[in-house]
Amino acid sequence: MGKDLINVPHIGDKAPDFSLSDQNGDVFSLSEFEGKFNVVLAFYPGDFTPVCSVQIPNYKRDMDKFAKLDAVVLGISVDSVDCHKAWSKTFGGLNFPILSDYYPHGEIAQKYGVLSEYGYAKRGIFIIDKKGIIRYVDIHDIAQVPNNREVLEVLAEIQNEKI
Repeated sequence: MGKDLINVPHIGDKAPDFSLSDQNGDVFSLSEFEGKFNVVLAFYPGDFTPVCSVQIPNYKRDMDKFAKLDAVVLGISVDSVDCHKAWSKTFGGLNFPILSDYYPHGEIAQKYGVLSEYGYAKRGIFIIDKKGIIRYVDIHDIAQVPNNREVLEVLAEIQNEKI
């Protein structure tokens, strides 16, 4: 990891908990999924931006695949709830929450080591298993759309592990 990513939690670490509001004003906490679902945290730079406008609908498209692997997707950016609400309408609504890390500005992105020096969240994907442990970290180039295939493969590996 580059020096600007030294605060990114590592695979095997307990995932930092949080509570944030989504595009509908509903509050979600990471801990509420523990013991029930694997969680894909998808930090992204901003609503109404070109790459994010491809990334987020890709999760919507693949939601059945995530569900079959006992996974939920939580999108997170530093945009406001109102901005998320307006943006999600451009996709005909979303079938998963996009969470607002607006105030205190970028607090959760900072906990995950993905708050940029410019105040937006870097494009970071974290997979957290049902025990709340980080199993996958990918800090993506800001101009590149992440591929869900790799994330789904990791989730399948987790699903197939013997407990």
